[in-house]
Amino acid sequence: MNLLEIANLKLWDSATGKVIVSNQSFQLKQGSCLAIVGESGSGKSVTCRAIMRLNKPWIRQSGDIVFKGENLTLLPEKEMRKKRGKQLCMIVQNGMTAFDPSCVIGVHLRETLAEHFGWGRNEIEAKMKHAMESVMLKNPIEVMNKYPHQLSGGMLQRVMIALALVLEPDVIIADEPTTALDTISQFEVVEQLIRLRERMGCSMIFVSHDLGVVHKMADDVLVMKDGEIVERGAARTIFSEAQHEYTRYLVSAKRGLSQHFKRIMGRS
Repeated sequence: MNLLEIANLKLWDSATGKVIVSNQSFQLKQGSCLAIVGESGSGKSVTCRAIMRLNKPWIRQSGDIVFKGENLTLLPEKEMRKKRGKQLCMIVQNGMTAFDPSCVIGVHLRETLAEHFGWGRNEIEAKMKHAMESVMLKNPIEVMNKYPHQLSGGMLQRVMIALALVLEPDVIIADEPTTALDTISQFEVVEQLIRLRERMGCSMIFVSHDLGVVHKMADDVLVMKDGEIVERGAARTIFSEAQHEYTRYLVSAKRGLSQHFKRIMGRS
């Protein structure tokens, strides 16, 4: 069963008329992880923001985005706001952009959860404390009383994952969630995302240019280039029997880097 169906999605810059994504269609199955891969500028992130209706005002879109049988493109903004977070949750590339820099983290968490559930401060703090501990964040109350700039990128990503645990959305869109992190933090965040899926059974769209991580997480893969989907299929098929020249290039580049790393480590 498809939880999310995108049909003929077109995105363009209204100022220049430039087409960013051209009439693309794909589906997200219930309980599965769909990875969208491709180089920078291929249209991955703008596609995800289109699903959430969070692109800049000058980025126009047409086509249908159907979530659980409801066309999100037809909803008033007030109704769409209710879907964001509670049913469709986005974990962005840079944790600093997800939080208001003028407020401590706890303010953002309390406002979000009060909006969707109507919980009081004590209940929110108890639930967030438990969720933050489960994603290996120490001293959660202390973390909630810090400003975004006082936390590392990895910690901010884990706060967003903890919030997703409490919200229990149907779909999590993780847009390059490890790009801005160091290698150890990348590994930890990927492990937490895998556990999040196992715990909640939610569906996920995972955007990345790191094919190693995609291989570990995804059930299905879309390959994007210049605003078009050039290949799609089960992850194991994409990695072993890629059909499109661009996909083969991405896979061979990943293998080359992996072999180079092994050679370096073998010499040390």
